[in-house]
Amino acid sequence: HGLVNPWSLVFLPDGRMLVTERPGRMRIVGADGKLGPPLPGLPPVAAVGQGGLMDLALDPKFNSNRLVYWSYAEAAMPPESDDLNGTTVARARLDGAPGAERLADVQIIFRQVPKVASRLHFGSRLAFAPDGRLFVTLGDRFSRKEDAQVLGNHLGKIVRIESDGRAPADNPFAGKPEARPELFSYGHRNVQGAAIHPATGELWITEHGPQGGDELNRVLAGRNHGWPVITYGRNYVSGTKIGDGTERDDVVAPLAHWVPTSIAPSGMAFLTSDRYPAWKGNLFIGALRGQALLRIELAGNTVVKQERLLQTLNERIRDVRQGPDGLLYLLTDNADGRILKVLP
Repeated sequence: HGLVNPWSLVFLPDGRMLVTERPGRMRIVGADGKLGPPLPGLPPVAAVGQGGLMDLALDPKFNSNRLVYWSYAEAAMPPESDDLNGTTVARARLDGAPGAERLADVQIIFRQVPKVASRLHFGSRLAFAPDGRLFVTLGDRFSRKEDAQVLGNHLGKIVRIESDGRAPADNPFAGKPEARPELFSYGHRNVQGAAIHPATGELWITEHGPQGGDELNRVLAGRNHGWPVITYGRNYVSGTKIGDGTERDDVVAPLAHWVPTSIAPSGMAFLTSDRYPAWKGNLFIGALRGQALLRIELAGNTVVKQERLLQTLNERIRDVRQGPDGLLYLLTDNADGRILKVLP
């Protein structure tokens, strides 16, 4: 208990948890659930609307380099206007004795361009691929949705960067003058769930649609995922259609979509452990508006069954992680947020 709008959770090698709170705090939580103090060293966070301190990832070589990565909403620097903000990714070394840790040698490795005057659609999930590259999901900032189809910005995109922020030479748009070299895919709205498929190493994401049209996607390099031209979603209030339809040959179709009501999918995890024997290999997705944990059975890349669990909790589920004990852990998005352990 006692976390304010927790957003992300990762497990440290010793079994403790590192957790972000959207207002701008990062804490270590003991295996017994005891909250540690906020870690010093965090750069200023713009906690506005849906923005704040968001996702977390440990470096694949964390055991030796102690590097932690996080995404957050960052305000513009003077002389730019203060109401401009965007998604930024930083990394630092987790330093100090247990119980007295701090973030040392903070480096900003990526900034979304351009910054926009918006309180919405920051995206900002982080996922390390098996090759050590880092995927960062970036929202369209709501007011700039048409830019999700334009390759010269980071709005409504997924980027793939080296762990120090450089654009890999084998990125799909490398060397194309009209495109940002970091881009991996485009045509996204607001991706707030991301996980690496344990068998294929591919990036899978959940994406918020407008009114309906939330999606589960397998992200393909260099491809258009459709927003706002091709979507199952409709305009809020009026219910009128958006764009040109639901399918187009050059657009990657979602593996699943939710209509007519949005479930607001967020964090997700593939279950690889044997702790829930019938569920091994399933995908679990937290739903915010839908207030449930979705269990998705897969046959390869095909969704064969969906089940909504934990609906009686009446909680917005922000993040889903598999712990070192093989159990699923959830974060509830609430002013008195909780970490929940799902027992078989």
